Amino acid sequence: MEDSAQHLGYCMVDMKPRSNHPEGLTATNVYPALQVPQVEFILACNDLVTSEDERGPDAFVQVSVIDPRTQQLISHVCTETVKTNKDPVFLTGVTFPSDRSAVLEALVKLTVYDAKDKTQESGTILGTATFSVGDLLKAKDEKLTLSLRSPNGVCTSATVVVNRLTMGEMEEFDHISAEVPSQKCPLVCDPMSSPCINRDINLLTGPVFKNPVCKVYRFQTVDSKWMLVREQMDECTLSFNVPKQLLSLYIQEDMSRVQDLKELGELSPHWENLRTEVMTRYAGIISSYQETLSELDKITGNCFKPSCCKAQKSLEFVPINLHTQRMRVTCPRKAEAIYDIVTVGAPAAHYQGFKGGGLRRLLGRYETEKRSFSTAYQCIYYSPEHTAKAQEVLSSMSYLLPIITVSADQLLQAAQEHSSSGLKDALKNLSDNTEQFVHTLKDELVKSALLALHAARPGYISKKQNPDKLQESEQGLGQVHRLPGHTESPVLCNNVEATHNMHDGSTALKPDSIPHQKEYDEEEWDRVWASVAKCLNSVIAMVDKLKEEVDKPELAPEEQLTGVSSHNPGDWREQLCPLVTRLKECVCEVSERAKKAMTFVLLQDAACSIPQGVLLKQRRDVVFSQALTALACGFVMKLYAGMQDSGFLRQLHLVGVVAQFESLLSTYSEEIGMLEDMEVGISDLQRVTFKVTEAKTDDLSDLEPVICGRRDHFIVEVPLPKLAFLTLPEELKDGRPLRVLPVLFNVGINEQQTIAERFGDISLQERINQKNFEMLELYYKSLSEKVPTECLPCFQTQTDAKELLESLGQNVVAKKRKNVEILWIAGALCRRLNGIRFTSCKSAKDRTSMSVTLEQCSLLRDEHQLNKDFYIRALDCMRSQPPRGDSGQWEDPEAAEATENKPASRHFYPIALLLVSSHLLVVWLILSLVFLLAKYQ
Repeated sequence: MEDSAQHLGYCMVDMKPRSNHPEGLTATNVYPALQVPQVEFILACNDLVTSEDERGPDAFVQVSVIDPRTQQLISHVCTETVKTNKDPVFLTGVTFPSDRSAVLEALVKLTVYDAKDKTQESGTILGTATFSVGDLLKAKDEKLTLSLRSPNGVCTSATVVVNRLTMGEMEEFDHISAEVPSQKCPLVCDPMSSPCINRDINLLTGPVFKNPVCKVYRFQTVDSKWMLVREQMDECTLSFNVPKQLLSLYIQEDMSRVQDLKELGELSPHWENLRTEVMTRYAGIISSYQETLSELDKITGNCFKPSCCKAQKSLEFVPINLHTQRMRVTCPRKAEAIYDIVTVGAPAAHYQGFKGGGLRRLLGRYETEKRSFSTAYQCIYYSPEHTAKAQEVLSSMSYLLPIITVSADQLLQAAQEHSSSGLKDALKNLSDNTEQFVHTLKDELVKSALLALHAARPGYISKKQNPDKLQESEQGLGQVHRLPGHTESPVLCNNVEATHNMHDGSTALKPDSIPHQKEYDEEEWDRVWASVAKCLNSVIAMVDKLKEEVDKPELAPEEQLTGVSSHNPGDWREQLCPLVTRLKECVCEVSERAKKAMTFVLLQDAACSIPQGVLLKQRRDVVFSQALTALACGFVMKLYAGMQDSGFLRQLHLVGVVAQFESLLSTYSEEIGMLEDMEVGISDLQRVTFKVTEAKTDDLSDLEPVICGRRDHFIVEVPLPKLAFLTLPEELKDGRPLRVLPVLFNVGINEQQTIAERFGDISLQERINQKNFEMLELYYKSLSEKVPTECLPCFQTQTDAKELLESLGQNVVAKKRKNVEILWIAGALCRRLNGIRFTSCKSAKDRTSMSVTLEQCSLLRDEHQLNKDFYIRALDCMRSQPPRGDSGQWEDPEAAEATENKPASRHFYPIALLLVSSHLLVVWLILSLVFLLAKYQ
């Protein structure tokens, strides 16, 4: 399977009946429902003959369109091949959009080929026929029978029948048997000009999707009816948009970190050298990210990264083969159903490679080596939890400080206006935010970091500490490596003496030349920190006093006149202003001290991280960028699909939504590193929240998601058109943060996984599945408590979510090779929980397509009564590709270089049987070898 056309129409989620809304809205859509194209027709041929074989040709039809304006022949698609049949019937749905007036005048050229002739790349031409769409619509019974003309222009006895496609009984096609080879029904659609879907219809999946590729299939149900399966695959503009936004935020955050380091003030020579080195490292990262961002800005037109570019440095932040796919199933006398899925290559740092493993292994090794680095660089070792806490404190302060300032100004404005209600609201906001600010700084890490920073100032001398006090200090710092020279007698804790030994006497600073600082008062921070609470209490007391004056009994008219003369409107503000100003000054002072302390913690962490930590940081940024891009894409698609589903919207703001990533990576060779990268990247998505906002305009550029925040927490704002935004619940319109629970389940299915299970180690896969099952179990418990079951989608199969969860738990702990039941159950559970589905392998091509097409046919069988005789035919139909030489919408940048060395990919569908049994691997290898030998002999 090839990039951008590899697995069209995989299905998932969101099965809701259509409503009778006059504007065509469905129960899950706020946008116009898909307009069924006005012109859909199928093809059949009669009396095809060849001189070589009396049994009949292996026929297929090439469908082309002659543009009425330019007279240019545009090749779209070709049908499946029907073998050895003189009267083949193609289950091909050729579709023309109803919104193009030029369609009726367009000429359609049908070219019938015999695929048996191996000397011709596309086969031998048996004949051609031409008609216009207008002629078809005017014809009796909307049916045309056209004579085929030979390549010399002579009419032959063979004919091609063009019949407009309608839903009906099987009577007309009783001669189609289950033994007929697979029937593929692609839709005529140019992906570049996107004629089959206009701007409004593209809002089916959201405004960030473009270049749709459409297909239509027709399969028989158990009651001898025909179901229509229409599929649409889109590229996503977020493939490049999100990485560029993240790169800008990374650059902004690192530049801010450099500025914070500069503002730390004067440090001892040892710490000054470390600061300079760390700033140099940051400058290198900033320069690299700026170069990558510049390269991405030069790319125009493309909306996805093909797998051939996965190791390209300038594209390392861009996910591989990111596509969204929607399948719409229409059955007679049944509700229409929609299934969505996102396919993407595994988020991994392909450019950096996997020789040393992936992020999970590298981070574990790094934390172990970091302790020795802290000794070598004479730093305090901070655990990852302490480092994360320092980043959280910095992020909280940068968020709360401006809010507190605004709330204080609003309080003064309310006092100026003598508004009691305004005072009450402003005071509540100020009190809540200030208390949150104080709580953030009420951490032992801040206090201990202030002590460490004070000890890093020039000339600091620590007096003798008793063992109990020293032990208490070390517990506050976590695991502390004492600085060299730390003895019972007074020494220079900033390692001035050690620095003196490293330089000659002419340049080194002597201890006598450095002014000694006073001893650090550990209670000073407590006093400064407590002053914020005291100032807030003073403000609250004054506001209460002012409100009491308002609540006093009304005065006599003469007393009111006296009161007015003695109390002008500025009195309240004048009484509050000094207290509020003092509060703001205390908050700023505390914020400044805490910011320097936390910056010093991060300085020590960065100093201990040299040099491996810098590479790990870049690797984690790359993997997270790919993962977040896929998540944002899936969230936008799911949000637009569930806009009028009140149950889904309620679930969204109460407990969030599940994002289930299905991975097919093996636990062998370099794919172990990819899986380790993917595990960390998916886990990091827990630091992301979403927010729905109202778009400034309905222009597509204003409807693209906007990302803000820092590495420890990002917020993705999804703008909606005004009319759509007004239909949302108040909780969403108020900007409530929406959480997404990312879970990852992995089961390797290829031959490398067979080797890993028999001779290697699969503990990584087992640990990932067990951990994510426990997360999913907690989510389901929360969902059951807060969201009624009627809010969840209904399916034909009776297995409920609780039973699926129990079955999933049993399969996760079962010792079974290639236990794909884990993936199937996890996917079914995700659909029942209204979740977002993702499927990944190394490049989102072969294994991904095999998995999702199998899932798709299973859904057609279980939910739409697909005839069992058509199950394998449906699989073959969805997995086959046009014969070699076919061009048009299936053309792929990688296909040209691989064509000569690779057989047609339709012969590779038996790989999917590995999903059922690994023991068929040997049989598949033998058959493939026999086929290759026969082909090239």
